Amino acid sequence: MGGRDYYEVLGVERGVDPGSLKKAYRKLALKYHPDKNPGDGESEEKFKEAAEAYAVLSNPEKRARYDRFGHAGLGGAAGFPGFDPDTFSDFADILGDMFGLGSIFGGGRRRRGVRPGQDLRYDLEIEFEEAVRGLETKIRVPRLERCEHCDGRGSESPEGIRACERCGGRGQIAFQQGFFTIARPCGECSGTGRVIVDPCGECRGQGRVRHERDLGVRIPAGVDDGVRLRIGGEGEASPEGGPPGDLHVVLHVREHPVLQRDGVTILSEVPVSPSRAALGTEVLVPTLDGERKLQIPPGTQPGTVFRLQGRGVPSLDGRGRGDHLVSVAVVTPRRLSPELREIYEKLAELEGEEPPDRGLFDRVKDIFN
Repeated sequence: MGGRDYYEVLGVERGVDPGSLKKAYRKLALKYHPDKNPGDGESEEKFKEAAEAYAVLSNPEKRARYDRFGHAGLGGAAGFPGFDPDTFSDFADILGDMFGLGSIFGGGRRRRGVRPGQDLRYDLEIEFEEAVRGLETKIRVPRLERCEHCDGRGSESPEGIRACERCGGRGQIAFQQGFFTIARPCGECSGTGRVIVDPCGECRGQGRVRHERDLGVRIPAGVDDGVRLRIGGEGEASPEGGPPGDLHVVLHVREHPVLQRDGVTILSEVPVSPSRAALGTEVLVPTLDGERKLQIPPGTQPGTVFRLQGRGVPSLDGRGRGDHLVSVAVVTPRRLSPELREIYEKLAELEGEEPPDRGLFDRVKDIFN
C-alpha cells in the first residue's frame, strides 16, 4: 500500500464510529469488488486496499496502535499487515449478504448450524359462537416424525453412518472464484457431511417417518377470523436431529346468520313496523347470551341505535367484554290487506302535507285503539 493513510482509503474522519466505518467499507467493497469489475486490476487493488484498511480500523486494539504509531505500530509486512481472521468475522455479513458468498479471504467457511424441523400450517374452521366463547378441540395433523426404530439416525446402527468422502464430512465443497474461495453445499451428501451405508428399514435412511398425530388445541375466547395460533414444537421433526418445527393453526370463523362483529363489538339489526316505531313496542333481540328484551320508545326513527352494554365479545386480554349495538330498521309492508290499506289511507289523510310531529303520534294511537 505504500503507507497510504487508512482513514483516507475509506474516506472517513479519524473519530469515525464503528457503524459509519462499516458503512464506508461496504460502499467501497460494492464498488470495487472483482466480480463486478472482471479483469480490472486497478479495481482489485483498491478492493484489497479497502479491505486492509477496514481490517485494521475495525479492530479496536489495532486501531489504537495505528492512531498512535501509524503503520509502524502494526508490525506487519505490506499486503494485509496485521491480518487477523477474527477481525474479519463480520466480512461474511458485509460481502456475503451483497454477493451471496459463503466464505472469503483464505477459504474459511461459516459454521453451519443444525437445521430445525419445518413449520406446519393447519387451517381450522370454527363457528361464530365458538370464536366468541372459546373452546378446546382436537385436530389430526399429518407430519414427519423422528423414526423410533433408528432413533432418527437413518441407519440400522450407529456404525452405518460415515463421513462423506467427497467433502470430507464438511458438507461443503470449496472452489476458487477470482479473489475468493467460495463454498457450496456438497451434492453427494446434500450438505449433511455424512453418508448412510445401511439405511433403516423403517424410514429408508431418512430418519423420519410420516405419521398422523391427534393434538389438543385450546382456542381462547374472543379470537377473530384469520387469527394464527402457534403451538411450539408440534411441527415436523428435524432431518438433522435438531429441534422440531412449530405448528401454526389458522382460524377461519363462519358467518353468523344474524350477528356481525367489529372487533369486540357485536352489530345486529331489528325490524320494526312503522306503526310500532311510532307507538313504541317491545322486541326480542338475539344476542350472544340468548334473546333479550329491548324497549323501543314511541317515535323511534329508522337507524336509531340502542346499546346493550357488556353483551359483546370478550377481550383477548381478559379486560371485560364489548357492547352489542342494535340498529332499528323500520320496515314498510309491501302488501296491504283491505283493513290495513284503509288505516294507512286514514293516516295519510291525517298527516296531510305537514311533516309528522308529536301530535301525530297521539292521533295514530287513537286510530289503532
